[in-house]
Amino acid sequence: MAAVETDATGAVHEDDGVRRRDFINLAATSFAGVGAVAIVLPLVNQMNPSADVLALASIEVDISKIPVGSAIKTEFRKQPLFVRHLNPDEIKAAEDTKADSLRDPQTLEERTKGKKEWLVTMGVCTHLGCVPLGAGAGELKGEFGGYFCPCHGSHYDTAGRIMKGPAPKNLEVPEYAFASDTVIKVG
Repeated sequence: MAAVETDATGAVHEDDGVRRRDFINLAATSFAGVGAVAIVLPLVNQMNPSADVLALASIEVDISKIPVGSAIKTEFRKQPLFVRHLNPDEIKAAEDTKADSLRDPQTLEERTKGKKEWLVTMGVCTHLGCVPLGAGAGELKGEFGGYFCPCHGSHYDTAGRIMKGPAPKNLEVPEYAFASDTVIKVG
C-alpha cells in the first residue's frame, strides 16, 4: 500500500515506494560492486601467462636442412628441443628393440607420429633434468647410438628411449605436427 504524504502547502501526494534512502543504498551498493571488480580484475589478470611465455607457446622448426643421420638442438619453452633425422640403420635398430623389454615401453611409431625418420624430443633427461649429449656433431651418443646424459650416465637409444642408467622414463615427446613436408610445428 502506497504511503500518503502532504507537502508544505498542504497538498496530498502518494509515495510510490522509492525513497531517498533507497536510492542512496542502491547507489552505494553499485559503487561498491564497481570497486570490487576494479580490485579483483587486476589480481585475476596477473595470473595469466606473460607475453614472453605466450610467444613461446609454439614454434616452427625448418627440418629441410637437417641431413639424414644428424640432429639439431633448438629451444622450446625455455628448454632444449632435439629434432633428429634418423637414418635407415637407426630406424631398424629402434624397430628391432622389443618395446615390452624396455623400462618405459614405447615403439618407434608411437614416438614419431607417422614419419619414422623424424624424432622430436625434449632435450631434458628424465632423471634429474640434465641436458643429454648426442644431438650435436661429434657429441657422445652413448652405448645405444642415441643420447647420453653425462650427469648420471643414462643411455638412450636412437628413438630416445631409456636403455641404461637411472632415468625412469624415455625422453619426452612434445605435442607436434607436420605443418608441411619441411616444417614441424611444436606446441
